[in-house]
Amino acid sequence: MLKKFLQFLGAKTIKFFQEVGQVSTLFLDVLRNFKRLIKNNKDFFYQMEHIGVNSLPLVFIIAIFTGAVSAWQAAYQLKGIAPLSFLGTATSRAIITELGPVLTAIVIAGRVGASIAAEIGSMKVTEQIDALETMGISPVGFLATPRFFASIIMMPILVIFADLIAVIGAYLISNYFLGVSFDVFFESVKRYFLFGDFTFGLIKGMIFGGVTALLGCHIGFRTEGGAEGVGLSTIKSFVVSSAMILILDYILWTLHF
Repeated sequence: MLKKFLQFLGAKTIKFFQEVGQVSTLFLDVLRNFKRLIKNNKDFFYQMEHIGVNSLPLVFIIAIFTGAVSAWQAAYQLKGIAPLSFLGTATSRAIITELGPVLTAIVIAGRVGASIAAEIGSMKVTEQIDALETMGISPVGFLATPRFFASIIMMPILVIFADLIAVIGAYLISNYFLGVSFDVFFESVKRYFLFGDFTFGLIKGMIFGGVTALLGCHIGFRTEGGAEGVGLSTIKSFVVSSAMILILDYILWTLHF
């Protein structure tokens, strides 16, 4: 029994490092194909629209309720400890540094990362990627590079949008249900606002976006087994991307301190 367990553990460990190596190789290939992106930017702008503009309604819904819940939670935590005049800074800093980037990234992992894996996976199982290689077109340059760079550009923009909407949501709850005025709420935000918190959130968003796109492309390129394989790749992309977002969030906070 122990021998079988060790063999299983060893096989999983080897597979993990193989996956890391494959993702690293894909990342280098994406960077090497950057020149192609400059020459033919039509796909790049399409991906920017798909990843960024088309995600705005979903991000809006998530952000407004994230801000509302943050206000209730902050009011609960501050009750009996600090006055509600600190509600603005308590909610805004949590939103800008943590909730905005992380929740937006997880939403994008579900909407965009899974979509990337499904699109490329479908092309893989229908041999369209083999056709691209036959025509001398790099699948990485044609499929992965536009998606990767569109993600790292649009994710910080989505994070800014989410931060703004979430802070407005927190203010609405603070004003209408907790009696905190506009001046008191935003004076607290302004007094304790740190530009470093804002840039930290944007950096996190850019990293999360790049990781989501890269993993989606990697899983899509490794898809096998027809329609069932595409479905499994879609699920795997979302699960792995979400887990990596939370792991990287912890690592970035550790480095930040």
